[in-house]
Amino acid sequence: MKHILKIAFAVWLLTAALGLQAQNTRFSIATDLSVQHSFKKEQRFTAIGQTTYLHIHIAPKDGFYASFAYYSNGKFSNNLSATAKLVSTTPSQISYVNKANMRLKEFSMGWKKYLLGNAMSDKGINIYASAGFGLMLGRVENSHSVGIDTALYDVPVLSGRANFKRLSIDPGIGFDRNIGADIYLYAEGRIWIPTDGFPSRYIYINDRAPWTGMASLGLRVMF
Repeated sequence: MKHILKIAFAVWLLTAALGLQAQNTRFSIATDLSVQHSFKKEQRFTAIGQTTYLHIHIAPKDGFYASFAYYSNGKFSNNLSATAKLVSTTPSQISYVNKANMRLKEFSMGWKKYLLGNAMSDKGINIYASAGFGLMLGRVENSHSVGIDTALYDVPVLSGRANFKRLSIDPGIGFDRNIGADIYLYAEGRIWIPTDGFPSRYIYINDRAPWTGMASLGLRVMF
């Protein structure tokens, strides 16, 4: 599934780029390597990943962007307790550790605004801000340190694997600099702020989670 999404997004980028070129509109394709960190208490992890962008420059300082990002597994654990459903069950409570792997991908579209310089400047440092909306696609896999019979006990998070999705708000800020031949080196920071979605029994913290931030370094090529 991951490879199909990457291929589909690459084909879409190429088709859109050819269409823009035919209309004499400037555009850029960019890619980066980034570090992702989840900030929610009881759900903190760090992962590495990549983002690919299509930037459509409708003016030197303004334009649209579309992006696809994917990250490696983030690992974290929680000390939890399972509670017996009946007072006659012994023991009445079982303490255990849930080890979790969480992996995130996201499609995002939004607006990019240069605050200093512009997307086509070949002198100095250009500073920009961006804001958009995203669709976060996640997968979580849980492993309990002890076997628990869920027919007898209520558990705060289920063992096993599940997929989930969230809509998100995606603000960011960054800077780029021309390094020659319409190629720009850029660094940026982004945040994925999830909206409330359908809760999953496989995710211990569901309230506006996962809330993540990314720091990225990459190259943008102007066409």
